[in-house]
Amino acid sequence: MPIPADWPANEAEALAEQERLRPLVQPYGPGPGAGTEADDTLIAGVDVAYDDERDLVVAAAVVLDRDTLAVVDESTAVGRIAFPYVPGLLAFRELPAVLDALAALRRTPGTVVCDGYGLAHPRRLGLASHLGVLTGLRTLGVAKTPFVFDHHEPGAARGAWTPLTDPATGEEVGRAVRTRAGVKPVFVSVGHRIGLSEAVATTLALAPHYRLPETTRRADSLCRRALTGRQRGTSVN
Repeated sequence: MPIPADWPANEAEALAEQERLRPLVQPYGPGPGAGTEADDTLIAGVDVAYDDERDLVVAAAVVLDRDTLAVVDESTAVGRIAFPYVPGLLAFRELPAVLDALAALRRTPGTVVCDGYGLAHPRRLGLASHLGVLTGLRTLGVAKTPFVFDHHEPGAARGAWTPLTDPATGEEVGRAVRTRAGVKPVFVSVGHRIGLSEAVATTLALAPHYRLPETTRRADSLCRRALTGRQRGTSVN
């Protein structure tokens, strides 16, 4: 898929775009079925894998039934890496392919879980928030590391959490959440059209057995298989 013609081409343009979009983020939940054609019984995960030698990124979107966590739809998209690697601007590398993968789904999920950050971002516009503003979908970010933010270790029990805070302002930008007893936490933040407590509850519901939510696990597996298949010249199916 081609990179959109109006996509930022350099760091200054990307920073300006983040500043433009940041006020559009809604860090609260409007409730199910609020003005979209999305199906609130479905929840998707998105993830990407890179082939740096060929300058390619593969994105995957996997849709699960919210109650059973069974896969009901999936898609992949391949495109050129859309932006150089700059910390805090990773969304500009990944979003064109992610948007193509979401557009290829047969069913529109009510919520999308990103492997990364939402408001837990220096300019409060990580991948999850950026994706939510562009699509209008409810989004949240579940990251493996706290990026540049502070937290205390939550209690050892599943479901324990502590605030993830900006050291410069003390603002709570997310939560460190224990999804498995005794296993290191994940870092949950609001993306768009969801509150933080709901984002945490959603993450826990999606992680009944493993540290990472099933949405992320399934999307990661699919995009890696798609990348391997492309490198070998075969299909992922």
